[in-house]
Amino acid sequence: MLSLRRVSKSFGGARAREVLHGISLEIARGEYIAVIGESGVGKSTLLNLVAGLDLPDSGTISLDGTELTSLDDAERTLVRRNRIGFVFQAFHLLPHLTVAQNIALPLSLNGMPAAQSAARVAAMLEAIGLAPAAESYPRELAGGEMQRVAIARAIAHKPQLLLADEPTGNLDPDTARQVLQLLRDQVKQESGAGILVTHSALAAATADRVLTLTPQGLRYE
Repeated sequence: MLSLRRVSKSFGGARAREVLHGISLEIARGEYIAVIGESGVGKSTLLNLVAGLDLPDSGTISLDGTELTSLDDAERTLVRRNRIGFVFQAFHLLPHLTVAQNIALPLSLNGMPAAQSAARVAAMLEAIGLAPAAESYPRELAGGEMQRVAIARAIAHKPQLLLADEPTGNLDPDTARQVLQLLRDQVKQESGAGILVTHSALAAATADRVLTLTPQGLRYE
């Protein structure tokens, strides 16, 4: 489903610092993995590369037969829109849209009929426990509520690949468990693939495999 072959990435121009070096990884269809590691080691960079938000300096990344590293920016945008769900640390909710409209955004972009979209949004709101907040705006929500909306938006269109960057960082333990189950279920039910970046032992324990990212590469636990 997802294949990384000797992926490297540096930042810093003339005094470039290599953040990722020769990363290789294979994730099978239906597999959900967790990536842990110290702050600054490159976990978020890895997710950004896999999502096609950035390109590696060398190496290849392929999603279900599509080599993302060979696509131009517009083509990668279409892949993200149709086939990838991304839960960002900073939420990235659109402030001028309601909770329901934020969740519906990927559905609208993918051309889902209005009635089908409304039903899917309602189901997602129930799943994250925020049905009463459907018409609220992000500024009216607490941090944990915004995180739940961001998660619902990421999985509303049933993506092939689910990427989550510290998705439980703003959640209480009970809500975190609920959300982690939702993420795992999404991968398993859709026979997709998922990568969870986390510092949480609770979160990592929900994955099929746990990998540790170090300056020397990925270490399999």
